[in-house]
Amino acid sequence: MTITRSQFALNAIQWINLKQTEDGSADEPIWLYNDPAWVAEQPAVHRQIKQAGFDSVMIEVLATQTLQSYQRMLEEAGLRPAPGFVEIALPEDSGLSLRKGSAEWVHWFDKIRRRAEETNFLGLNTVFLSSGMLYEGNRRITEQTAVGAFFDQAKLDAVVDMVGAAAEVLHAEGVKAGLHNHVGSRVETEYEIDYVLEQVPADLLGASLDIGHLEWAGIDSRAMLRKHADRLVDLHLKDMDLAIAARSRETPSSYYSVADQRFFLEPGLGDIDLDGILAELDAVGFDGWIIIEVDRASMDPYESAVTTAKWISEHVVSG
Repeated sequence: MTITRSQFALNAIQWINLKQTEDGSADEPIWLYNDPAWVAEQPAVHRQIKQAGFDSVMIEVLATQTLQSYQRMLEEAGLRPAPGFVEIALPEDSGLSLRKGSAEWVHWFDKIRRRAEETNFLGLNTVFLSSGMLYEGNRRITEQTAVGAFFDQAKLDAVVDMVGAAAEVLHAEGVKAGLHNHVGSRVETEYEIDYVLEQVPADLLGASLDIGHLEWAGIDSRAMLRKHADRLVDLHLKDMDLAIAARSRETPSSYYSVADQRFFLEPGLGDIDLDGILAELDAVGFDGWIIIEVDRASMDPYESAVTTAKWISEHVVSG
């Protein structure tokens, strides 16, 4: 196998993506990256990630950090940076109508430029690029997820324009964008993923697929890897309970009602054929980053990271 352990990194998401309540309700979770106090906790979490057996972590520079302070924190923890994630929403989802070329339009891409700056500063050259998901009235989040509900071709065309424009901003800064599919977004189904990739030139936009979100949406992830082998940039890898995923497609379910179950699992504890995924990546000569995510840990976050690192050691033999 040509896939090596050096390609793997961990997203620290299991430490920061927490349920608001313990009573089984499906509220939007607490996202600790938005808490100004989290900057004091982050160094300890990065030390735990290193202690668990990881050498790399997905970048997430906080708004309250400078690039220099973030880099020092990684160096002190002994961790390498791995590509980060950025999303670009449609202005109309926030009730805005922006004229292309206007000052407001230019500023709409400020966070894209910020991510390009972070990426370059930390010695990387790729980024996961997603369409926006967290906006008021997103019925794929609140009512029916993972099945392409409430589809609107005009909105998908608007997503193509927005993702393409964001990819151009990144390209101008020497950063390659990879389209990142996500359940609950407007790039959720196989048709939607394929359509965006068909419409945006390959030199601007590759494919940085999320295996878990493909499987949640009922998409054959190995077939998608083969289909888009020439566009693959980086990858998010996760495991999950596919029976829960199937039920969420059969019966209209909100995103958080699914996530609040014991749905996201550490690698090897769920039903996704991860060994088959690695074999597929090996077959196509994939040499990008593989970032493991456990969106909601099934155990203590540190033990989750230890379990994940152990799975990598057992299933990826080369360094």
